[in-house]
Amino acid sequence: MSRLLLHGGAVFDGTGAEPRPADVVIEGDRIVDVGTGLDGDDGVDCTGRTILPGLIDSHVHLMIDGLNPRSWLTDPFSLQFYTAVRTMRATLDIGITSVRDAGGADLGVREAQRRGVVPGPRTQISISLLSQTGGHGDPWQASGCVTPIFQPHPGRPTGLADGPDEVRRKVRELLRAGADVIKIATSGGVVSPRDDPRHGHFRGDEVEVAVREAAAAGAFVMSHAIGADGIKTAVRAGVRSIEHGIFLDDEAVDLMLNRGAWLVPTLLAPRGVLEAAAALDPYVVEKARLVVASHQASVTRALEAGVKIAFGTDTGVTKHGRNLEELTLLTDCGLTPAQALRSATQEAARLLGVEEKLGTVEPGKLADLVVVDGDPCRAEVLSDLAARIRQVYQGGVRVSSGPR
Repeated sequence: MSRLLLHGGAVFDGTGAEPRPADVVIEGDRIVDVGTGLDGDDGVDCTGRTILPGLIDSHVHLMIDGLNPRSWLTDPFSLQFYTAVRTMRATLDIGITSVRDAGGADLGVREAQRRGVVPGPRTQISISLLSQTGGHGDPWQASGCVTPIFQPHPGRPTGLADGPDEVRRKVRELLRAGADVIKIATSGGVVSPRDDPRHGHFRGDEVEVAVREAAAAGAFVMSHAIGADGIKTAVRAGVRSIEHGIFLDDEAVDLMLNRGAWLVPTLLAPRGVLEAAAALDPYVVEKARLVVASHQASVTRALEAGVKIAFGTDTGVTKHGRNLEELTLLTDCGLTPAQALRSATQEAARLLGVEEKLGTVEPGKLADLVVVDGDPCRAEVLSDLAARIRQVYQGGVRVSSGPR
């Protein structure tokens, strides 16, 4: 088997350590050696560049590309799948080689990537958001109309459920449909029409059932949770990650530390809502302003306490291809550039349960790698990272030369 040698550059290995001079050797789909003075059959000169693990975005929506409620009503049903072809390509082009889709993508999307039908990131799917009636996943409007972002279909069942028995059945339906992870909303949201993000949703027994049923199938639960009550309900029940976490209080932070829950901040998302304000209901815009005002302080509180942080963007709310803006927003909360990059590599891999295969540059791992100009642990490079991407490898195959 031929050996591909990436030589002459530095390696950021994903652990948070500063980049160091090193070569990387790839055989087949694996990294087989990392060090200096290595040899190979074919070489790629990385002088002046840094080799990183493939980045991982723990919270995306591949089936939408920006907020346009009118399109949810007027677009042909199947257009979303062709949209996903474009968003998956855009994601791969900025060095994100794995994602966790937080709603919308179904088994066909995951399999299209896995089988090589379309290029894109390795994808874990949640399919549909589990929500109580009147919650973040309930698209009922005051007019009586129902306007879901993602129309249900046989492979994407509705996620509405009330009470432990309905929650149990719904989790089993989603697992049957191919969900790798269960997503539940334990608070209101921003884009949803009839709720308040500060209010807690679902009771503890409902969330506990979801966690137990997911665990029985070897799956985790991620929780959309903005308000403190919803965060605490989710963490007490055993969810693996809190998505957004905008109104954390001291008790919630302590619970996350004690239970080992991750925070996936998605700092970019509410800013994206404000950018799309002209197309949105004024109530949605008002909620976005409310959460933006508290978001950074909440993430900083979690960071200073030692809560585990994993990179996630909620991209789909914003256009795909902007994901890496989140890295700079994380540094605004107090992470160093190296820590921000670690959140998108080693920590995100741990959250997704794929740390044995992905997340660091070391022998035996899958050769998902990104080559960038300069040192990404310098703030001025990190802030312009997408434009500095020169090569993206997935499973040892060069799949991109950067954004198009």
